[in-house]
Amino acid sequence: MIELLSPAGTLEKLSYAYAYGADAAYIGMHEFSLRTRAGNIGDRDIDALRNLKGNKKLYAAVNSYLHEDDLGLLAERLATLAAYPFDAFIVSDLGAAALLRNHFGSSRALHLSTQANCLNSAAVAAYRDFGFSRVILGRETPLRDIRRIKDAVPEMEIETFVHGAMCMAYSGRCFLSAFMTGRSANQGDCAHTCRWTYRLLEKEHALEEESRPGEYFPVYEGDGYTTILSSKDLCMIDHLGSLRDAGVDSMKIEGRMKSLYYVATVTRAYRKALDALQGKPGAADWKEFRDELFRVSHREFSTGFFFDSEHIANPTEISYLKDYLLIGTVGSAVAPGVYRLYLKNKIETGVPVEYIGPETLAIEDAGFSLEDEEGNPVAWANHHQSVLLRTDKSVSEGFIIRKKLN
Repeated sequence: MIELLSPAGTLEKLSYAYAYGADAAYIGMHEFSLRTRAGNIGDRDIDALRNLKGNKKLYAAVNSYLHEDDLGLLAERLATLAAYPFDAFIVSDLGAAALLRNHFGSSRALHLSTQANCLNSAAVAAYRDFGFSRVILGRETPLRDIRRIKDAVPEMEIETFVHGAMCMAYSGRCFLSAFMTGRSANQGDCAHTCRWTYRLLEKEHALEEESRPGEYFPVYEGDGYTTILSSKDLCMIDHLGSLRDAGVDSMKIEGRMKSLYYVATVTRAYRKALDALQGKPGAADWKEFRDELFRVSHREFSTGFFFDSEHIANPTEISYLKDYLLIGTVGSAVAPGVYRLYLKNKIETGVPVEYIGPETLAIEDAGFSLEDEEGNPVAWANHHQSVLLRTDKSVSEGFIIRKKLN
């Protein structure tokens, strides 16, 4: 069975990843993750992690490159890490891998991070001999090479990204963020400077970032604002059969810094597509859920390096495409048809919303009403405000509420 692996930057996102179909999820340890601003988790969350996980898989991203002081910090944390319900550690740095291997032995698996740029069977075999049980191949690996690697080292699990953001750098080893903002991508603090909007100033032979007027970065190219550094997003949902035939064991969704709406909707779509691929009942309508991917905020889609690198080598000329705004989530029922709301954005009576669930594509509702805790009518509510939803629609706790933007 192919594993569907989803991102979880926070406990909340972790719960939605599992609820919407993930077999496994990956979450960051704040001190050692390449997404230090993703929320991540800490020691106070151990019991909650265990309760959420159940019989699913959970992997910890310990994938930043460690300097000498960082290595000492990891060594000090090993005893505490043993209390976490992790099934594996995702690691880039061989020093970190050695510490984890020596401390945990075979009780925790080692998964090689894509940041290690593993692209060939000899490297995969070397990592196997070191103690890794899975390799997350460099995103530059074409489909034909995945099959050759799996044939050469069949005992090694192969994981590949199938959806999400790509980098205009070799497996993300980029100094652009550090150069422009002082935030190092290789230490987990990428500012995503490659996604910014730039204008070429012909006279100055420089780029000017839209929100930083007067701050010039030398370059030679046409004129007008450009996204010459921003790569297209990856989307392989129409090619899962090819990935399976190449020997992929785990299909990974990128996005620990993205919203729970993204995590839930993308996970749900790939869950349905994988179920259909594997002949499971109830997945005949998977293409309807697939179409939801195009309604989640994204850049232009591509198939990355799997088939032809020329497509991904051309940067996107479009910023984000976005059809819906996440309003919030449905909480527990306090009475028949009345639910607590957890809001991320404004909700307003008379303005239609849609509800989506793990098995529910979308339900439109223009007739809902809002109430305070005493049952008094409320015209609108915003982020973090306490409010109740009254609706005659078939929803339940864990449903997501969204609003059309156009």
